Amino acid sequence: MALALAEDTAADMAVAGQPAAVDACVDLAVRGLTKRFGTRPVLRGVDLAVPRGQAVALIGSNGAGKSTLLRCCLRLIEPDGGEATLLGESVQGLGRGGLRRLRSRIGFVFQRHNLVGRLSALSNVLHGAQARHAGPRYWLQSLAPAAARDEAMHCLDRVGLAELAPLRADRLSGGQSQRVAIARALMQRPAMVVADEPVASLDPAAGEEVMAVFVRLIREEGATLVFTSHNLEHALAHADRVVALKDGAIVLDRPAAELTPRDLGFVYG
Repeated sequence: MALALAEDTAADMAVAGQPAAVDACVDLAVRGLTKRFGTRPVLRGVDLAVPRGQAVALIGSNGAGKSTLLRCCLRLIEPDGGEATLLGESVQGLGRGGLRRLRSRIGFVFQRHNLVGRLSALSNVLHGAQARHAGPRYWLQSLAPAAARDEAMHCLDRVGLAELAPLRADRLSGGQSQRVAIARALMQRPAMVVADEPVASLDPAAGEEVMAVFVRLIREEGATLVFTSHNLEHALAHADRVVALKDGAIVLDRPAAELTPRDLGFVYG
C-alpha cells in the first residue's frame, strides 16, 4: 500500500506542477533536502512545494522528520544538503539580517506558547508587531501607540479573548494561552504561518476548538499554512492537503478530501 501511495504521490506532484524553477505562486519550495544527526539520516532528499494560500498538514510518527523539515526550511537548523525557498527567497543565500527580515513575514505557533508570563495577554499579542516595528514602545501595551494597541485588541477579539486583555499570561488556561499565541501571530500580518503541533498540549475538546479557530483565522487572512500534527482527524478536517513522512521521506501527498484515517494508518505502522 505504501508503495502504491508513494507512486501516486509522484504523479500528483507532477500534476500539481512542482517545477525545477521556483514558481512565483509557491510560498514554500523544497528540493532534495537532507539532514543527519550524527550517523542517523533524518531527511532523505525531501521535495515539496506549497502553493500560496494552501493549508498543508505534515503527519508522521515521532522521528519521521516533520519538525526537522520545518526547522530546516526556516534555517533554525542548517540542512546538510538541498535547497529551501520561502516566499520566493532562497533561505540558503540569506545572511542574518535577511533571515530576520524573511522570518518577520512568517507567523509561528508551537506547542509551547512562549508567552511572557508576567505580562498581560494584550502585551503578549502586541509583541507580534515587533516584526514590523522595533523598540520598547512595542514591549508593553501601556507604551504602545494607540493604533498598535487597537490592532492587538482586535486580534485578541478575533480569538475570543478581548475580555482577558489585562490578565497576566501566567493566569491563563492552556487553551487561552494558545489563543493568545495565535493572536500574536496574526499581529505579525503574516504571509505564511508555520505551526508545529499547535494543539498537542491541550485536552481533546480544547484542542479541537482552538484548531478550528486557528485555521479559520489563517484562511481569513489568506495566508499559507503548514502545520504538523499527530491528530489525523485534525489533518483531514483542517488541511487542503496531507503530506506524510516516514523515515525521513515523503510517502504520501494527497488532497485531504480524498483521504480517510484508515488511508493514513500505514504511516504509523
